[in-house]
Amino acid sequence: MGTIILIILVLALIGALPAWPHSRSWGYAPSGVTGLVVVILLIMLLTGRL
Repeated sequence: MGTIILIILVLALIGALPAWPHSRSWGYAPSGVTGLVVVILLIMLLTGRL
């Protein structure tokens, strides 16, 4: 389960980078949402809920 979550997080972080022309105008929204998901998952892992 942890390996699947790690793979999904890495793919989400790569996808949040504004490297493609169509996503340059998105600003910080994709990386902010990805960062929020990472923080929530870290809190869940530290409290033993995941």
